[in-house]
Amino acid sequence: MAQNLFQGHVGFSLLVNSLSTGAGLFVLIQCLGPISGAHMNPVVSFVELLWGQLEKKFFSLYIVAQMSGAYLGVILTHSMFNLPIFEISNIDRSGPHLLISEVIATFGLICTIALAGRKHVEFASISVAAYITSAYWFTSSTSFANPAVTFARMFTNSFGGMASSHFLHFIIAQFLGGVGGWLLIRSASMDSA
Repeated sequence: MAQNLFQGHVGFSLLVNSLSTGAGLFVLIQCLGPISGAHMNPVVSFVELLWGQLEKKFFSLYIVAQMSGAYLGVILTHSMFNLPIFEISNIDRSGPHLLISEVIATFGLICTIALAGRKHVEFASISVAAYITSAYWFTSSTSFANPAVTFARMFTNSFGGMASSHFLHFIIAQFLGGVGGWLLIRSASMDSA
């Protein structure tokens, strides 16, 4: 919708995308949290596996569900906006600055998830949504911070698309950021114990 409304105005499109992503993420976390822990991100699921909060036998099922759900989201979005159901993105998102952004974005996301609910768990969903909304703006990559989202973006040539040649680099950066966040929180928890 942002691309249709603000043709050529990237700043407005980014603003609309960040606000709608943050609002949608808040609703999804609020609704799905009690059911599945709101696992929509393979890095988050991996960190939960490292914490011992997710059983190994469920981890691969979560990954399949996350990737399929993300791809289904692209199909539905393309259907709603009369775009080709199947397309491969050719949008260039290359450069070390974008990978550094993904490390930072995912690192911050893991720290936000780990720390936001410590005192008041009811604030976790708004904290995560606010973090992602702001990370659209403070990272040059617009904060994918999610391998499932990264996967899905290869199948749209819209504003949020990404050429498949960058997929693996983004995934590695996201997992590095996620594990870095986990290591920091883990060491801080051990120091305070």
